[in-house]
Amino acid sequence: GGSFAFSEALALTPRDFDFTHQLISVSKTWNYKGKGGFQPTKNRSSIRKIQIDWQTAIQFSALVKKLPEDCRRCNISVISIHGLRHTHASLLLFTGVSIASVARRLGHSSMTTTQKTYLHIIQELENRDIDLVMRSLSSLG
Repeated sequence: GGSFAFSEALALTPRDFDFTHQLISVSKTWNYKGKGGFQPTKNRSSIRKIQIDWQTAIQFSALVKKLPEDCRRCNISVISIHGLRHTHASLLLFTGVSIASVARRLGHSSMTTTQKTYLHIIQELENRDIDLVMRSLSSLG
């Protein structure tokens, strides 16, 4: 999954992973535009636990196992995390996950943010719904 803002993903440390429950705790950000250092999240709704699937959990546990508790830097390319976040959210919306659930996973304080960011996808889904409605109505006749 990629339900993180880039600054949130950079701030993850080994103790933010709960592999028993397949959860990642998002509670801080990393100031990558300034001098570095941990910072609070954007707002209260940004503090969240994100459920991950077991395959992702296995990948992360292998990565984290080799890292010291206070690891400073894991060289991950910049695009990967933000790109993943968008791809992840888009796929969820396409498979029919509600905007409310996607907003919560992304840590958006309101669904409006999610709707604005993923407007193109939501419009595409509405077109798909219209087709569905029309087909359903014509099958009634």
